[in-house]
Amino acid sequence: MFMATPKTGILLANLGSPSAPTVPAVRRFLKEFLWDPRVVNIPRPVWWLILHGAVLPFRPGKSTQAYQKIWDAEKGSPLTFLTRQVTEKLAARLAGQGLQVTYAMRYGEPSIATQLRQFKEQGVEQLVVLPLYPQYSSTTTASVYDDMFKELGQWRHLPSFRFISDYHQHPAYIAAVAESIRLAWQEQAKNELLLMSFHGLPEQLTKWGDPYFHHCHKTAALIAGQLGLSDQEWKIVFQSRFGKAQWLKPYCVDTLEALPGQGIKTVDMVCPGFAVDCLETLEEIAMENKHVFMAAGGEAYRYIACLNDSDAHVEALAGVLGI
Repeated sequence: MFMATPKTGILLANLGSPSAPTVPAVRRFLKEFLWDPRVVNIPRPVWWLILHGAVLPFRPGKSTQAYQKIWDAEKGSPLTFLTRQVTEKLAARLAGQGLQVTYAMRYGEPSIATQLRQFKEQGVEQLVVLPLYPQYSSTTTASVYDDMFKELGQWRHLPSFRFISDYHQHPAYIAAVAESIRLAWQEQAKNELLLMSFHGLPEQLTKWGDPYFHHCHKTAALIAGQLGLSDQEWKIVFQSRFGKAQWLKPYCVDTLEALPGQGIKTVDMVCPGFAVDCLETLEEIAMENKHVFMAAGGEAYRYIACLNDSDAHVEALAGVLGI
């Protein structure tokens, strides 16, 4: 059990978003994100040429159009404002326990370095860092760790710290996701198949020892178990394949294209690997992939939102923190 002290800081870390749905802002974000060696495991000189010659000149325009579809005119990027809102609710939930609670983004603002320095100014002596990635991956969780120690490596007086590397099978998290699905089914009867879609990664990472693939399968099986689903009522898929390398399978798009021909005409889609909704869930999964399924002969497609800033999510995060 984590024991709070008057000088304890809790940092929730998420991926980040561009500062605006414009090509220059998206290009800056993608440049920082895609240059991270944890994200793209290609020798730097080779990747520099590809990134600057083939990716950054073209991809920002397409990504900007996608961001514009989901951008809130007042609040901005869903990933950013939902992360801020759940952090504020968690801070309120933990009020009176002598805790400083804030959030940071691995790419973009507010940066991890900025928030750590703020903790230092506040006299924080004990640090708890929780990346909002339920399943550990070297491409996400480890990158947060790298960035944290890039800043802390410059400090003379280091705080004691606890780094929560994953919570893919934490009972509070599993129960919260399962309950969100139940609530969706109460509002409207469940469809024939529940698809649990996770962000894809190159297969090579699993061979190198990254546990992400196994964490995703464990998470999905636990959620299905909570819901009492048979093996025929749910399926795990992986989304957002990029490049020509073999990625984790089965691919989400290929599965959606094939299901109507197999007699499955109605599906529910949920993304348990995302703490809050973002470009990938709102534009790719909820919009683009729905079109893929319906064009293939599907009749009903429902996207079930992430936990976002719900009270259930706040309680789940408090449970993961052990507070």
